[in-house]
Amino acid sequence: MKQPRTINEHIIALYGHIKGLKTAILTIKTNDLKHMHQDIDSLHSKIDRLLWWIIGGLGATIVTLISILT
Repeated sequence: MKQPRTINEHIIALYGHIKGLKTAILTIKTNDLKHMHQDIDSLHSKIDRLLWWIIGGLGATIVTLISILT
């Protein structure tokens, strides 16, 4: 990479770096975080379903035990 010699060249180089950083941040926001949010939402629904299955199984077991003991 060519080293800037004047202040103006330094400023132009800094603007280039800032533009690159803005592009990288925008890519992270739009791509990676969006996919992570979708994955977390799908995992949340799977955990909810599992929880309802466990509660249903416990309820059925309690009802069965009560009917056997009475």
